[in-house]
Amino acid sequence: MKRLACLICIGLPALSQPAHAEFDASRLWVNAGFYSAHFDSNKGLRNANPGLGFEYALDDTWSVTAGRFINSDNAHSSYVGAYYQPWRVGDVKLGVVGGAFNGYPKAFNGGWFPAVIPTASLEGQHWGLNVALVPPLKDRLYGAVSFQLKYRLR
Repeated sequence: MKRLACLICIGLPALSQPAHAEFDASRLWVNAGFYSAHFDSNKGLRNANPGLGFEYALDDTWSVTAGRFINSDNAHSSYVGAYYQPWRVGDVKLGVVGGAFNGYPKAFNGGWFPAVIPTASLEGQHWGLNVALVPPLKDRLYGAVSFQLKYRLR
């Protein structure tokens, strides 16, 4: 019990300090949506998916992302998630993006749903490219290879 009380006494002052992380603009990527090459090209799906999104690198492995775009069903979608890319093949980072999406009329009545999608990223000084393999989900979501061109402001 004394140890618990001691840990509380030591920990409470630390918890009362505000968390502070300095924003670094060189870690911020901006994108204008996606281009989706659908596996079912005969279904009249929208390949160009314009929008606005942001990605912020926390370190060399993790980044967070959020945005809004016009999806393949011609409806507005939002997303929020995190990239985890621990593997490298040359300059290409490999891993997954996990998060939540909404706005697909045939999937979950347009509501939010979770997704984990395999991704590869190539990043230069100012330009980058995320490539994602979007698996099909019956007749709710259509599979595609998705390309997201991104730009780093600094």
